[in-house]
Amino acid sequence: MMDLRSNATEGMKSKISSLWKEEDGLGTLESILIIGVIIIIALIFKNQIKTLVENLLKSVSSKSNEFFE
Repeated sequence: MMDLRSNATEGMKSKISSLWKEEDGLGTLESILIIGVIIIIALIFKNQIKTLVENLLKSVSSKSNEFFE
């Protein structure tokens, strides 16, 4: 019974080691980290971003009204 656990543990260690050395997933990890940082920045500056977007939409609305008059 102990031998079976030892083999399972060694198998898990070798899989984790090979996964750690594998570089295929690095692009995905980097993308996830970048997206996370963007979300955090957006949450920090939420009010400023909201104000900026509202001002831009008001400007577009007034310019389009001028164009169609």
